[in-house]
Amino acid sequence: MKAYADNIHSDAALTDRRHVFRDRSHAGAILAGMLADYRNTQALLLAIPAGGVPVAQAIAARCHLAMEVMPVSKILLPWTTESGFGAVAFDGSCWIDPQLVRHFGLDEAAISKARAAAEQKVQRRLRRYRGDQPFPDLQAKTVILVDDGIAAGSTVRAAVAALHKLRAHEIIIATPTAHDTSLREIAAGVTAIYCANIRSGYRFAVAEAYENWCDVSDQELDKLLR
Repeated sequence: MKAYADNIHSDAALTDRRHVFRDRSHAGAILAGMLADYRNTQALLLAIPAGGVPVAQAIAARCHLAMEVMPVSKILLPWTTESGFGAVAFDGSCWIDPQLVRHFGLDEAAISKARAAAEQKVQRRLRRYRGDQPFPDLQAKTVILVDDGIAAGSTVRAAVAALHKLRAHEIIIATPTAHDTSLREIAAGVTAIYCANIRSGYRFAVAEAYENWCDVSDQELDKLLR
């Protein structure tokens, strides 16, 4: 492992490679090795559903850390169910990419409608996976935010904004794969980032880091969390 930048840590052997993880659990196992300093500590893993949950579970098992689910959802472009121009977290914290808003010519009505849909999805997941359980007190706490990959990074940016509001003492990001430009932008607002597979270039897809990739359904997530 080497320091990619001041607070970004990666595996040099995996840089700019594709299909380096068998699946999300394998990726989590590799991240667990990178996070050895946090093993058996009071650090709390916060998994972004759905894809971040199996990654975080593999880390939790190997590093003996507690894990919670932190619902965050992309704010989707009106004509797609995949691509977004921002994200919203469970507490209403929001990040919107102004460049994408300008590029696609989105007006306030379209933005508000898409944001409301994302907020509804987040609240559904919050009720489904946390019920009436309050979110843990994060003051003076080290939190490790886990997702299965970072492309533009909208979900992670919204999650980090929420963690700052909750006054987390240290914010660590752990992700198997990410685009280098996004990581550099996100790094300024967190304590450290651990990313095994950093890639550069114009074209980037999280799925290309995995040999076996599919969306994690709510039913699969229910089984994992049970």
